[in-house]
Amino acid sequence: MQERVMLDRRLKQVVDYIPKGSVLADIGSDHAYVPCYAFQQGIISKGIAGEVNVGPMEAARAQVDLIGAGDAIDVRLGDGLAVLQPNEATCISICGMGGSLIRSILEAGQDKLGAVERLVLQPNVDGQHVRSWLLEHGYVLVEEAIVEENDKVYEILVGEKGTESIYSDESDERMWQLLFGPYLVQERPEPFKLKWSREADKLDYVLGQMAAGIQSEALIQKQVEFKRMRDKMREVSQ
Repeated sequence: MQERVMLDRRLKQVVDYIPKGSVLADIGSDHAYVPCYAFQQGIISKGIAGEVNVGPMEAARAQVDLIGAGDAIDVRLGDGLAVLQPNEATCISICGMGGSLIRSILEAGQDKLGAVERLVLQPNVDGQHVRSWLLEHGYVLVEEAIVEENDKVYEILVGEKGTESIYSDESDERMWQLLFGPYLVQERPEPFKLKWSREADKLDYVLGQMAAGIQSEALIQKQVEFKRMRDKMREVSQ
């Protein structure tokens, strides 16, 4: 009997956003759990598991071989979207990295996005950098989710090509939407409240450290900015 791949809640939520029939490129694939699971569920027609390091690449290849998916899932070694040919993938998933790194991967690999219909992105931190990249490069944020698992909170962002604006025309309001997520800040599910309550606590600690330092004009201004951000975090976490 073929071994079934099991996913945690975070990655199951990611797979839920992969369109049926996709050619999926999972970047930073680790053990290739996402493409292997999506293949076994009949969601993807083909998978590409990209890894920048040899060890995880070998682990991904072993997992693909274990489930007998070698003809359907190609494991490749390379940096970011460099593992792809132009117009090869129709869906790209990037999970478990910081938002700045995800942004840089997308930025460096724009020539590989021609046929991509959907981006499913799971930043561990700094989701605002991912939202900003999508907004700046002709993608609409079509869905957002937030998942709590093992006392950690994960955001999942889904982008598709388009010009529809879901953000406020007012720059200050748009800044908060990019930080919190335009959908999530409206819905405010419990994991969202937990995330921003914790972030506010972190800023409280930082502000305490800053207050103990020598007060320069620049430091005072930074404290004003941080207090404003902390207060907004408290507000949305209520």
